[in-house]
Amino acid sequence: MNTELFDKILKSWIDGGWTMVPLAVVALGLYATGIHLLFFLSARGHRRLTDAQLHDWVKHPARAEGETGEIIRYTQEDVSNLDAIANRFAEVVGGKVPEVDRRMATMNILVTSAPLLGLLGTVLGMILTFQGISTGGGKMADAIAEGISAALITTEMGLLVALPGMVLAYVVRRRRNEYVAFLATLERITLRHFRREKEFHGMTRVFVKQDFKPKGATGEPAAASAANGLDPVTP
Repeated sequence: MNTELFDKILKSWIDGGWTMVPLAVVALGLYATGIHLLFFLSARGHRRLTDAQLHDWVKHPARAEGETGEIIRYTQEDVSNLDAIANRFAEVVGGKVPEVDRRMATMNILVTSAPLLGLLGTVLGMILTFQGISTGGGKMADAIAEGISAALITTEMGLLVALPGMVLAYVVRRRRNEYVAFLATLERITLRHFRREKEFHGMTRVFVKQDFKPKGATGEPAAASAANGLDPVTP
């Protein structure tokens, strides 16, 4: 049974003509790129993380694991303000997302080119058909059958390559958007954490009592002010 199936595939390949070769190249490039992108985005490990876990890792970067941990430690290392953190996250996004976008653009081109190659095969098959009709003779029927077969097979193969490729491109685009949203969420959590830390330390500096010796013109006003619990005013 496997031998019969292989023979049918081989016969269809041969009947499709030379346009089957670029169709095979397009299919190979399309699905190889899509599968590689799926593995690349899945390897980031962001889909298994919860918000509570992200909050804990942002507060304690040493606990963070995987690539997410590397991002957290990179965006928090030697930063002095919130703008520096935002710039670090912009560097992370700029280093990972554009490569995915370029590969997705390649996928879209390949998906679009597959049915066009099928249409080219259809045109070539119809040309063979009309050539067979114009030739006449006893081989006219064979020439017409060969041309129609090439026209139908290439159209079918173009659609068979393009339709699943569109689904694959949609899945990849969705995973890419999920990853970008994850980085935005991680940036928001990090900025909120550091903003709260900054406000907390700022309030601590305001409310901490500073001990100093009064320097009044005479000792009596300063002593009276200290006895009343008021800070003396130095002119």
